[in-house]
Formats: sequence, structure tokens, C-alpha cells
Amino acid sequence: MTLQQLRYVIQIVQAGSINMAAQQLFITQPSLSKAVAELEHEMGITIFGRSNRGVTLTEEGTRFLSYARQVVEQADLLEHQYKGEHRVRRVFGISSQHYAFVVHAFVSLVREYGEDEYEFSLREARTNDIIEDVRTHRSELGILYLSNFNGDVMRHILRGAELDFVPLFTAKPHIFVSRRHPLAGRKSVTLGDLLPYPRLTYEQGVNNSFYFAEELHSSEQVPKSIVVADRATLFNLLIGLDGYTISSGILATDLNGDQIVAVPLESDEHMELVYLYPRGLAPTGISARYLEILKEYIGSTPEEG
Repeated sequence: MTLQQLRYVIQIVQAGSINMAAQQLFITQPSLSKAVAELEHEMGITIFGRSNRGVTLTEEGTRFLSYARQVVEQADLLEHQYKGEHRVRRVFGISSQHYAFVVHAFVSLVREYGEDEYEFSLREARTNDIIEDVRTHRSELGILYLSNFNGDVMRHILRGAELDFVPLFTAKPHIFVSRRHPLAGRKSVTLGDLLPYPRLTYEQGVNNSFYFAEELHSSEQVPKSIVVADRATLFNLLIGLDGYTISSGILATDLNGDQIVAVPLESDEHMELVYLYPRGLAPTGISARYLEILKEYIGSTPEEG
């Protein structure tokens, strides 16, 4: 096994095909295929499943990739330390449900990184896509919530995806509404109080299960419902239509302005925000630093209401 072979595997995953990876690596496709086949033979595993449609990571390959990335990253850092080369470009990716505090910490991380060259990714995604992103190592971390309602189902899904999770904090449910909303000045509201107003929720695509919903009380029937795909649209509709959405109560006014406010929702539910990572591969390096920044921000931000 060589570092070059590990880099080849990583490049194939990033490119999505052996042919494209070979072009990016400036080698022939047969040479790349041979190098990977030799690595698979030496390790006694099958890293890629091959078909007429291309290659995909096997379950063994997914686990192997996570170790390969750690080895390559550490080798790059070692070369930088002792060869005095230009600092290597590092990649960090996170997938999350739609939370402003996740974005705020991400902004702080990128600013702290402070290099002229880098590649970061932040995906505000559907719940199932977050799980898949972390499972397949498209993202190092994932952030979503567990509750009394979805907890058992989500824990079963995370175990099946071979993901570990760690609690970040527990929040009482709030509604987000426009500052001009008729309920904005209330000390608290009930689900009954919300019935005259449009409920805004994030769409979940083909995995449109109540257990995958980003909002608590998703199974409650309401007369007015609007499904959206992104946070900017949701916030615009909160303001334009006197709508509401149910979330954690933590806002980032420096990013989203002060036109949205949080009001406590009377509920027996809770939101336990957790971060996900591949089983047995606790966050290190830049992933661990991101979590430090996130926890610092959450700790310094009082829950609204």
C-alpha cells in the first residue's frame, strides 16, 4: 500500500468515476484501474463495486476511505512541517438541517482558517441526505435533531448507517415569526394559537416521513401549510405571509437580520441537537475545531423567549 494508491482512491470518489479521476490525475484509465486493483488485492477487500454505470463505494470501501483520508491528511501535514512547503489546501465539509447557528460557526471557522487557498463545503440538506453525506464521507460532520417523537426511529437509522452521534444541546421548541406577526409579542403560544397562520416546513423529497421532518409536531394537521426548500425562502414567507415555523429558538441576527423573532411554544416535546460522524472516527483536526467554535457560540447565545 502506498500513499499514491490512497490518493487515487480519494480522487476517484471525489470525481465520481475512474475515467474522470484519471483525467484529473493526468494518468491513463488502465493505469489507475490497475493501481486500485492491486490495492484491493493487497488489502483483501473490494473498495469499489463495478458496473456498466461506473463505480460505487462498497461498505468495505466506505470504511477504507475514512482511514485513507486520515492517513493522507496526516502525511500532507507532515510534509508541510518538515519540507517548508506552501501550506496544503485542506477540505472540510458539513451537512446540516437549516440552523443559523451552524452557519455562524462555519463563517467563524473559515475566517479563522485565513489562507489564500481552501475548499470548504456547507450543505443545508434534507434529513436523509445529511445521513447519506456523512455515511459516504461526503461530509465529515452532520447536524440534526432528535426528539421524543422521532428519537427511536432516527437512532435505528443512524445505527444502520454505522454513524455515531453526540449531543450538542437540548432546546425547548419555539416558533419563528416576523417581528410584525400578531403573536410576536406573546410570552408563549400554543398549537391552537397557530391554526389561523400558514405553517412553513422544509421539504424532504422522496423520504417525506414525519420522522424525517425538521419541525416538531409535523404530524399535526393544519389548515394552511407551505413546503419550502431553503432557509431564505422560508424567512421571506415568514415575513410576507405571517407564517411560522417550529425550531430551536436560536437565531443569528448578525447573519439573518432582526426581522425574525422566536416565541416559546407550549409543548411536551424537546429538540436534542446532535452531531453525526462515521462510527469509530471521532472528529479531529479542523472538524474538532469547528465543533469547538459551534459550542462556544451556542453557549454564548441565550435561548430566545
